[in-house]
Amino acid sequence: MKSFLKVSVLVSITLALLVLAHSPLAQALSKQGSTGQEVVAIQTALKNWGYYDGAVDGVYGSRTVAAVKYFQRKHGITADGVAGPETLGLIGITSTSGAQQTNNNNVTLLARVVNGEARGESYEGQVAVASVILNRVSHSSFPNSIAGVVYQPGAFDAVSDGQINTPIEASCMQAARDAMNGWDPTGGAIYYYNPATATNKWIKTRPIVAVIGKHVFCL
Repeated sequence: MKSFLKVSVLVSITLALLVLAHSPLAQALSKQGSTGQEVVAIQTALKNWGYYDGAVDGVYGSRTVAAVKYFQRKHGITADGVAGPETLGLIGITSTSGAQQTNNNNVTLLARVVNGEARGESYEGQVAVASVILNRVSHSSFPNSIAGVVYQPGAFDAVSDGQINTPIEASCMQAARDAMNGWDPTGGAIYYYNPATATNKWIKTRPIVAVIGKHVFCL
C-alpha cells in the first residue's frame, strides 16, 4: 500500500511539473542561459533604446541580464534580470500568454504614457495623446509597435523623466482603451506639444490639425 501511495505521489508531482513547464507563464520567461528568437527580440529592442550595447545573438548572457536589469530599474519593476511577463509586456514582446495578454500590455503601456504626459488634461486631451502614439505606429516614419514608439529615444518626456512609472489614473486607462477602439480627436496627428513649454523650433513649424487643452496637435 505504501509503495502504491509513493508511486501515486510521484506521478502527481510529475504531472504537475509537466503542466507548469507547458504553462504560458513558464514559456513567457527568458533568463540567463536562454536562447532563441525571444532573446533576439529582447536584445534588439533594448539595443534600439540604448539599454544594451552587446551583440544581438539570441544568447541571454551577462550583458543581456545587465541590460534587462537597467530597463527594469528605469521602469520601476523588480530588477532581477529575468524577462518575465511584466518585463516582456513593457518591452512590447508578444509572449505565449496569448493575444489577449498582449492587448492588455499594450493598453497599459499606452495608459502609462497618457498618464505621464496628459493626466492634467481633459478626457478628450488624454485620448488625443494616446491617438498620436497609435498614429505613429501606423506611420512609415515610426516604429510599428506601441512599445517601439513609446521608447524611441527622446520621443516622450514622460519616459525620460520617469513619469511613465507613476500610478495610472482611471481616466488615462479608459482613454487608452478608447483610442485603441478607434477614437482619434486629433484627426490623424503624429506630433503634439505644449506651446508654453516647448523649446524645439522645428515642432512649431508643423501643420496644426487640432488644439485640445494645453496641447497643439500637428502633422
